[in-house]
Amino acid sequence: MKRGEVCSEEIISSVFDQIKKANPNTNAYVTLLKEQAKESAKRIDDRRSKGENLGALAGLPVAIKDNICTRGVRTTCGSKILSNFVPPYDATVVRRLKEADAVIIGKTNMDEFAMGSSNETSFFGLVKNPFDSQRIPGGSSGGSAAAVALHMATMALGSDTGGSVRQPASLCGVVGMKPTYGRVSRFGLVAFASSLDQIGPITKDVKDCALLSSLICSHDPKDSTSLPEAESNFTESLEGDVKYIKVGIADEYFGQGLDEEVKEAVMKGITLLEKLGMKVEKISLPHTDKAIATYYVLATAEASSNLARYDGVKYGFRPEEELDLSQMYKKTRSEGFGAEVKRRIILGTYVLSAGYYEAYYAKAQKVRTIIREDFSKAFEKVDVIITPTSPTTAFRIGEKIDDPLTMYLSDIYTTSANLAGIPAISVPCGKDSKGLPIGLQIMGKPLSEDLIFKVAYALEQNL
Repeated sequence: MKRGEVCSEEIISSVFDQIKKANPNTNAYVTLLKEQAKESAKRIDDRRSKGENLGALAGLPVAIKDNICTRGVRTTCGSKILSNFVPPYDATVVRRLKEADAVIIGKTNMDEFAMGSSNETSFFGLVKNPFDSQRIPGGSSGGSAAAVALHMATMALGSDTGGSVRQPASLCGVVGMKPTYGRVSRFGLVAFASSLDQIGPITKDVKDCALLSSLICSHDPKDSTSLPEAESNFTESLEGDVKYIKVGIADEYFGQGLDEEVKEAVMKGITLLEKLGMKVEKISLPHTDKAIATYYVLATAEASSNLARYDGVKYGFRPEEELDLSQMYKKTRSEGFGAEVKRRIILGTYVLSAGYYEAYYAKAQKVRTIIREDFSKAFEKVDVIITPTSPTTAFRIGEKIDDPLTMYLSDIYTTSANLAGIPAISVPCGKDSKGLPIGLQIMGKPLSEDLIFKVAYALEQNL
């Protein structure tokens, strides 16, 4: 575009042509903004022709996960209860994308209220894997990952509560990043579990991921959990010497339940980093086996509290018949929420209830602190930790949906980073014998995004 070989209008047009071709079979989008996007692209082309200064994403098509508020554009969270909700404001990340002159082309499909690992729980229908339409794309940001993988967007935003950016990125063969908790504003992100949720980028490669992260990582007074860190340009730290970097490998992430082909691809990636001069050390994260149980106690408890606001009174779905207040609440919630969301609300209400609070919720908070301490000790020895992103490649649609416990174990390698509040990225590192993508996860200490990007870039450029 800078060289004048192509204009934004042409790019946006070609992306909508691709959406027309690929989306019917994938169901990656809930809402498309064709006219708005074309108008934005035209404005950017006009400004470029006049020699005006433009933002870092000028004219590029970006997709937004449908739990991030967009002014005047419905934001459904993949749920019937919000199927008609139109926010009166933009989330901070959306405002920052607009300031960078990005063209927002649509809202992507997702597991209802971000609760799922397979993108099968959306009110708007499941999303299919770009490599095999009989398989899941991962969740909950499956729509964003599938859209980027199939060139239906240049980049996208997702949200990550227990792996919801990294796991679909892994299963769709793209790059997905969960920043340090508090590094990206959550203002305008519809809450699932507030102490775990974090917005993150999904892109085609590491450089794009670093660029998008640079634009959304900044302090925001509208979010009380926002860190005071100044903005960083992560693209500047991609290249340079990597020989000083120490890589940690934890046996706890390479044990039972890990697919052999996934293990082999990740180990090849680690061997490659060793050849580039990085030092590989064995470390221990002894409480990894407690992460899933801890996560599902805390996440459901926070969900139970956060989702209490959807009652049919102020906004969102409301049954049409005349009912008294109690009946209206009951009917709104029983008809408006899907099975997985109800399951998690019930679980969360239970662990917070009198007589069970100490046994479950309070204990889970203590275990969370122990898991965080495991990482702190490990990072005294090493700079980054490498693990598989997901224990398997994409599984078949319907394979785990009726067995919630097996489904929850899909997040076994990703939840710890959310519990500890540390940054983590998933980078493609190969494919299995069925041609399905495999992701390698790189975790770092809080606020070490620049180092994580450096390792991810070295891996990507040399694979």
